[in-house]
Amino acid sequence: MTDALLDAHLVADRGAFHLDVPLRIAAGEVVALLGPNGAGKTTALRALAGLHPLTDGHVTLAGVDLDRPRRRVRTPTERRPVAVVFQDYLLFPHLSARDNVAFGLRRHGVDRRAARRTALDWLDRVGLAEHAHRRPRQLSGGQAQRVALARALAVTPSLLLLDEPLAALDARTRLDTRAELHRHLAAHPGATLLVTHDPLDALVLADRLVIVEDGRVVQEGDAATVTARPRTDYVARLVGLNLHRGKADGHIVRVADDLALTVAERLDGDAFV
Repeated sequence: MTDALLDAHLVADRGAFHLDVPLRIAAGEVVALLGPNGAGKTTALRALAGLHPLTDGHVTLAGVDLDRPRRRVRTPTERRPVAVVFQDYLLFPHLSARDNVAFGLRRHGVDRRAARRTALDWLDRVGLAEHAHRRPRQLSGGQAQRVALARALAVTPSLLLLDEPLAALDARTRLDTRAELHRHLAAHPGATLLVTHDPLDALVLADRLVIVEDGRVVQEGDAATVTARPRTDYVARLVGLNLHRGKADGHIVRVADDLALTVAERLDGDAFV
């Protein structure tokens, strides 16, 4: 990987659950954090956003430490160059689409007129210029998602976090919005982390996959690598394969008392075939 814009080691606790996930993302790269429910995906996203404290590790963005518990460094959420698109979008119901997009800019000190001008430009980019004065309740799910994305991108964040951004959409809207989202993520110059449990979203939108189970990274790589060589039963099911656990000794993997398979690669110990 080229020099990482985001260099993080996320160590956090949530009750009895323990998260320990290293994560590096280059500028312009989209990484999908993929895993089953309860794997720690949302905890990782919240830790990056400053919404969940680390117990150890660090979050370094563009060379600046945002979190480093051992040095008592913790940057408040509102001071991080990070934008989040939540699953339910969290648009302000009393504000128009234009003013929702302008909100982040105003928080960053941009004057009202300039913020609204930039907001209108972003709404035009996402194809919603004609809906600028509508309130969230007057928008469809796909339109609300695009307003939330425009609000996040308008502040030019160093790190963009997307928490299941397509999960609330129906199948047809999801198809169209996924293609639109891919176009905007490809143009984003910062680092992007997409949290999802949907392999199709991950494969279409991300340059690289990081797969977590039980708070740990079990596999990472580009889509071709992960689909060709799944390392766990979950990953195999994710990409449509059936794996069998066995004990390997050289080129022989014994998957049952009366069944042994010969494999091309030399393996030792627990293995999936």
